[in-house]
Parts: sequence; C-alpha cells; structure tokens
Amino acid sequence: MNAFLKTRKKEFGTLVLLGMTNMQLRRMVFLENGLLGLLATITGIGLGTAFAKVILLAAENVLSLEQTLTFYWPWQAVMLTFAAFVLLFAGISFFTAAVLRGDKLIDLLKGSVMPRPEPKASIWLSLLAALCIGTGYAVALKVEGVAVAAAFIPVSVLVIIGTYFLFTQLSVRLIHFGKKRKAFFWRKTNMLFLSDMAYRMKDNARMFFLTAILSTVAFSAIGALVGFKTMMNDSILKENPFALEYISQAGNPEETERAHVEAIEETLRSEQIAYTLYKAEMKTVAGAEDGQTVVTVKQSDYNQAAEAAGESPVHLQDGQAVAIYYSNPFINRMDRQEQLSFAEQDTVLQVTDRMQTYVLPIFSTFYVIPDSVFASLQGEKLERFYAFDVADWGSTLHAGEQLREKFGKRGSGPYDYKSLAIAMHEMNQSYGVILFVGLFIGVVFFVAAGSFLYFRLYADLEDDKHKFSAIRRLGLSDEEQAKVVTRQLLLLFFVPVGTALIHGAVALTAFQRMFSFSLVMESALVLGSFLLIQLIYFLLIRARYIHQLRTE
Repeated sequence: MNAFLKTRKKEFGTLVLLGMTNMQLRRMVFLENGLLGLLATITGIGLGTAFAKVILLAAENVLSLEQTLTFYWPWQAVMLTFAAFVLLFAGISFFTAAVLRGDKLIDLLKGSVMPRPEPKASIWLSLLAALCIGTGYAVALKVEGVAVAAAFIPVSVLVIIGTYFLFTQLSVRLIHFGKKRKAFFWRKTNMLFLSDMAYRMKDNARMFFLTAILSTVAFSAIGALVGFKTMMNDSILKENPFALEYISQAGNPEETERAHVEAIEETLRSEQIAYTLYKAEMKTVAGAEDGQTVVTVKQSDYNQAAEAAGESPVHLQDGQAVAIYYSNPFINRMDRQEQLSFAEQDTVLQVTDRMQTYVLPIFSTFYVIPDSVFASLQGEKLERFYAFDVADWGSTLHAGEQLREKFGKRGSGPYDYKSLAIAMHEMNQSYGVILFVGLFIGVVFFVAAGSFLYFRLYADLEDDKHKFSAIRRLGLSDEEQAKVVTRQLLLLFFVPVGTALIHGAVALTAFQRMFSFSLVMESALVLGSFLLIQLIYFLLIRARYIHQLRTE
C-alpha cells in the first residue's frame, strides 16, 4: 500500500491545493483502500472457487487417491476468508490514512522528486550483519542430531538480524566501496548504475528483507517436506525388500499356513503377476551359557533371500556363524558375543562377522549358521518366512488389499502379513496431506515475495521514465539503457532471492544432518525449481518494464 500511495502523492497534493482538507483526504484514501480490498477479496474468493477443481485434481494425484474429490461449496471457509480479509484491509486502510496525516503540501506536490541525501551505512552494523549470518551458518552446519532442533531458534534469530542489516547497511557499504574504485566506477554505464543503486538498496531494504525471509520459509518448508517424504519412502523400501511377505509364527496351524501361502500364490496368478517365492526357516533355541534364547537361520535360506533383496550373502566355514542385526536404529539390539553355543549341544560356533540388513523381518539380532548345524538343533519355536519377489511391486496393490481382507489385520493371529504396495500407499496418503498443504503454503509465500518486488518496481516507474528520458537526450542509447535497467532489475530480483536460496540451502543441510539422510537431490530440485520460476518471472517483467520506460 505504501508503494501504491507513493505514485499518487502529486495527485493528493493537487487535491489539497484545490481545497481538500486533511480529514477529507484521509477519508477518501480510507474508502478507496477499503473498496479496493473488498473487491480484491471478492475477486480472490471467486477465482479460488473457480479453480477449486484444479486444486482437487492436484490433491488426488499427490494423495494417490482412487476416489474422485467432487466439487463442493465450502461456505464456512468462504465466510472465514471474507471476514479475515475485510478486517485486514480495514486495518491497513486505517494505518494508511494515518500515514498521510504528517505530509505537508509541498511534500505531496514534489512527491519523490525532492533531492535526498546520499544513503549512509554504519561500518559496525555492516560488520554485525556479516557476524550474525556467519555465526548462524557456522552453528547450523556444525550441529548434528537432536542438537539441530535445539539450535533452530537462536540460529533463526541470528540469521534474521543479519539479513536485515545485510540489506540496510552492508549492501549500501559495498556499493560505496564500488564507487570509490574509480577505474570501475567510470567504466561505461557503471556510474549511472551505481549512483542510483545505493538509493534503491536503501529504499528497498525492508522489502528485500521481507522477500528474503518469506522466500527462505518457502524454500525450507517445501524442501524439508519433499526431503522427509523421500526419506520415508526410502525407509519403507529398505525395510520391505519384497513385494509381499508372510511370516508363520509358532502356534500357527500347518494347514492354515499352507492355505495362506496358496491363497497368496493364487491371488498373484489371478492378477497375472509374475513372482518368485523364497522361503526361510527360523529356530529360536536356548543358549548354553546364560539360557537366553537366540534366533537362528540356516545359511542356504538366508543367502537366497539376501541375493533376491540385493544384499550380500554370507560365506561360512565349519564352526562359523554370522550375526545379523536389524538396521533400524530405534529398535536395534545388536548382540556382541564372540561365540555361539547351544544348550544340550556340544556345538560351538565362532561369530566371525556382524552385518546390518533388512532381509528377514526379525527385529533383534539373529544368527546365520551352517545348514548341518541348523538341522541338528531342537528349536523351542519354529517360524517360517515366505517372501514373494515381484519386479513391479506397485502392481501388487490390488492383490495386497484382497489378501489383507482375507487374512485380517496384522497381529490378529499367529501369523503376519505385509504388503509393500499397501505400506507405500498408506504412507503417501497419510503424509500426502501434509505435503500438499505445505507445498500450497510455500507457493503462496513465494508468490507474496514476488508481489513485493513487482509493486516496488512499478512504484518507481514514473521516476525512471523522467530520469532515462533526460539521460537519453545526453546520448544514452536504447541498448545502453536496456543494460542499465537489466543490471538494476537483476539486483532487485536476485539479491533477495539469492540470499533466500543460500539461507534455504543451509537450513536444508542442517535438516539433513539431523536425520543423517542425504537431501542433496531434493534440495537441488526444490531450490532449482524456484530459481527457474524466478528467472522466467524476471525475463517477463524486464521486457515489460523496458517497453514501458520507452513509452512516453
């Protein structure tokens, strides 16, 4: 609104000169702003309703919904939005009317033509900006694990303070430094570019600051959400290497086990899904030393399943065993004993290696032992694991749902059944809501940041027209004018966005260190997408702005 009023100061001065009182001027501005806000709110709600179906279609894809989201009229949301924005614009209108009260007639008539002193910048505040940002970055990149969450607020405060002084002080200081380098300052159009840029940076400092912070929030939020979704997907894929798994626990009737396995095979055949079946037997036996039980798997069964899951097989000699522990750090209980002995048996196995895998769904340490030793053990509990390996696991969703209806919920009997496609589908649906809302809010923040740049740019359009019109009479060519304007617009568009990209990259790196998970690809995708959008936006605005500058 401040940028909007700046372009009308001469108009207000003329009205005051013709006899309009300050009260009448404030009332007119208040009514204009109120009417503008009302029309904007109604138009926005109307456009939002018109494009609601597009948003619903996007939500269907993000949430992987099979059902269609039908259009409906959300009257409660409409009324809440309308009331909130009416109150917002009313507050802005009151504030705007109060701002005009202090302007004198001569100030209104001259508008922005009045001479202004050269912008000054404090060396100490400039150093403070560099110190705050540098310290914030150093802490964010140094901490790991849960310390990232603890450092979030102090780092954010430091970076916000540093960003504010970066635009209000340090940027002006750097421009002054460039002007003092005579060889650079007097080269071609650099004098014209730098002389005006100090004023632009000082005038636009708050706008740059808000744009940078809003863009940082958008980049960080969207990058973190996309990265977290990728992390969850990878976790599910790692912990479920097979499309379908069936675990027959102790006490499960043999005929039930056989019927369930045959049902899985029949369902896959009916869906025309090619599969490979792998089996593994697990025995729980008592140890010789402390009487605690240990879980054992024979080498041949484990190696078949491991090779199908893309894991390394084990190679045992006589008298050897390998300890396998589940890779999930939250439930990992690795046994570090060097020897493995069994009650009522003379066999002693040396534990030669320890490996982390997800091959078998055993959430504690188990041991791969030679087939001959496994056959001689008298297990207290015998479990059998059936893995159905399918090349395209996503095609098993319908089959998995049919089998889940047939077998019941997990844990409802002495058996367990898992479907990778169902687990991924449920995760996408549950997490998709958060991702969709986060993406939507992030885009809104990014558009808001872009609108700041747009309105601020066009607030200076008339002044730029007069300035370049005068300079063209002194010999400035259209090509040179385009270069000067392009360099100024590059700074206006990409200094705050570039700052936000760096802030966002540091924030996503800290997020990555908290979860010990690489987000390089996701971060590059999100930040690169925003940079591309900003570049397209810049090219469109540049072409339009240069055209309007040349239009008298």
